[in-house]
Amino acid sequence: MSSTHAPPVVVPSSSGNNIIVNPCQRGNPVLECIRNVGKEFGDTAADYRVGRTTGVLFLSLRYHRLHPEYIHTRIEKLGRSYDRRFLLILCDIAQHQEPIRELTKSCLINNITIIVAFSNDEAAHYLSMYKQYESKPPDMIKERVDKDYNAIFRSALTTIPKVNKTDTETLRSTFGSFAGISKATSDQLRNLPGFGQVKVKNIENAFKKPFRNDATTKLTDLPRPSPSQIAQTHRPVGVGDGTTRTQAPLVAPSQRPPREPSPTWDIELDLNEEVQDVLGAGSSKQTKADDPTSKTF
Repeated sequence: MSSTHAPPVVVPSSSGNNIIVNPCQRGNPVLECIRNVGKEFGDTAADYRVGRTTGVLFLSLRYHRLHPEYIHTRIEKLGRSYDRRFLLILCDIAQHQEPIRELTKSCLINNITIIVAFSNDEAAHYLSMYKQYESKPPDMIKERVDKDYNAIFRSALTTIPKVNKTDTETLRSTFGSFAGISKATSDQLRNLPGFGQVKVKNIENAFKKPFRNDATTKLTDLPRPSPSQIAQTHRPVGVGDGTTRTQAPLVAPSQRPPREPSPTWDIELDLNEEVQDVLGAGSSKQTKADDPTSKTF
């Protein structure tokens, strides 16, 4: 019967808005930098419990350099206690590339997300933000895009280089719609206030230039092989068991580069010596058999 890992027991508090701090983090300067949320010490497998199912381990790279086995022990004790698990690294050494690379490998294996902070204030800010957004929906961090026509019109035209929101209002009031803008001539666009040669060229390219870059054009312009060449290159060849396979394209011997001779292996030398010994013994036996004086009666 498999046992499930329950979330760690936390000391009850009067408010659920506090970060639960492991007692082993007592004295950590990061605690003094945590603002906008409360904090209290409690029984938790992680160093900081910032959500009901979110745990954070904290590691200073300077401490990791002195005690490299510490974080592996903490990860082992953490087990599967949390659904969202983070390793908050304080980068306080100069040569940090190799330690972070090794820690990343360990976190990938143990399903832990790495967050790198370069100061105590930054590390505390991450902890505070995770706690503040514990119950917030993911829609809060999504881009808000209006669905009315004017907003979509403005959003689409501002993707053209050099075109700003003021230009979109000028285009809408002058031509009325996308169709009108697409049919506008260069002279009509240049007569608008704030429209120079570069901006007009960008608008014309957006509506009239094919949706294909130079690399794609070059690939399509390459000569294509004829059907006879394709059939000659990939010819089905019958095999003894009744199946067919595709034969590789044939290359004339004169077109093949000269092949360098293969080096002689030691095993080939040994085999050659054995063959010579066998042949020598066989020839001596044949000589004795042909010699009439060697026959016994």
